[in-house]
Amino acid sequence: MDSTRTRIDPAEADLSDPLRSFRDRFELPEGVIYLDGNSLGALPKSVRQRVLNTIDKEWGVGLIRSWNTADWVHLPQRVGARIARILGAGEETVVAADSTSINLFKVLSAALDLNPGRSKIVSERENFPTDLYIAAGVAKQIGKGHRLVLSDGPGDIRGLLDEDVAVLMLTHVNYRTGYRHDMAALTRAAHDKGILVIWDLAHTAGAMPIDLAGADADFAIGCGYKYLNGGPGAPAFLYVNPRHHGGFRQPLSGWFGHRSPFDFDSSYAPSDNIEQYLCGTPPVLGMVAMDEAMALWDDVDMAAIRTKSIALCDLFIQEVSTFAEKFALGLVTPREPELRGSQVSYACENGYAIMQALIARGVIGDFRAPDIIRFGMTPLYLSFAEVERAAAILKDILETRAWEAPEFHVRGAVT
Repeated sequence: MDSTRTRIDPAEADLSDPLRSFRDRFELPEGVIYLDGNSLGALPKSVRQRVLNTIDKEWGVGLIRSWNTADWVHLPQRVGARIARILGAGEETVVAADSTSINLFKVLSAALDLNPGRSKIVSERENFPTDLYIAAGVAKQIGKGHRLVLSDGPGDIRGLLDEDVAVLMLTHVNYRTGYRHDMAALTRAAHDKGILVIWDLAHTAGAMPIDLAGADADFAIGCGYKYLNGGPGAPAFLYVNPRHHGGFRQPLSGWFGHRSPFDFDSSYAPSDNIEQYLCGTPPVLGMVAMDEAMALWDDVDMAAIRTKSIALCDLFIQEVSTFAEKFALGLVTPREPELRGSQVSYACENGYAIMQALIARGVIGDFRAPDIIRFGMTPLYLSFAEVERAAAILKDILETRAWEAPEFHVRGAVT
């Protein structure tokens, strides 16, 4: 911990927390300290009743009429408008649809089509694997010499931006380390060389203020089930800068992207706005849960979210620093708040078993191969006292070597 930074007192911080009332709006198991909201957000209490109402009344009684009477048909746009508010984007520039991987396929294909004559997609070797898989697949599908070029670290990216690069594709906050890129600066550097930019906001949306419009980003994607608390496998979202609306066709030309889907025309005529990025029929139950989860954000001050996020991370680093060296815990998350998202990650030997021992003690974080234990800080429902307690439990597990128990070494399908 930076010695120039004031030590955080958990009790005082909880008393003065302007977000503390939001905790009561979530269902959290007794005795659990939940530090994995960066993988799956907690359940907002109002979602249960909203989904039950959709099942019992809208589907059960309204049946097919509810596409109109409950306005199911416009859920992608309504949810997208709510997400847009916390992305710093216009209401008609975001839709909720499909998965992050599918949305990346759409926007990357569109971006390459908008930048003909260039063959490179630049990203990072440490980017989330699905982004790299999709990019490599798109490049192979297009052919024509298109290829994926990877930087070895954040400092190498600008050096790869030349006149043959069509698209810069980055995740704003790294899923393993929590490192945060300067979105505005990198977007500007890319645009100066005629390069379009796609930002993956999976570990950003709901964790900090974003200004997509101010950064002049071309495209953005992200998932709904992490900090946005939309539920397991919740619909993802995508953003398209208004200057690109109607100027191209995204490749998944499904009927919901048609300008008049219920005309049932046999020829495809794409919408000339963000709706072109829709494809098939929206999954109503998932969309309804996402819509209700996003309603909670109407009352949230994103600046307060970021302030608390920084303080929660600082507190955890502060507490763990008292024993990290003794147990060879290597902090891989930047200490500087401006360089990180809302998580704290450590590299350590036996990380998987250590995390399983923590989970058995009621501290739920996660593990990322090969050696990262990761702790997500979710300001809406996490207290400073819980963060202090989680660090104490981690210390006890390391001191007692509780992680050596055989059951903690059995790998589950999901880590």
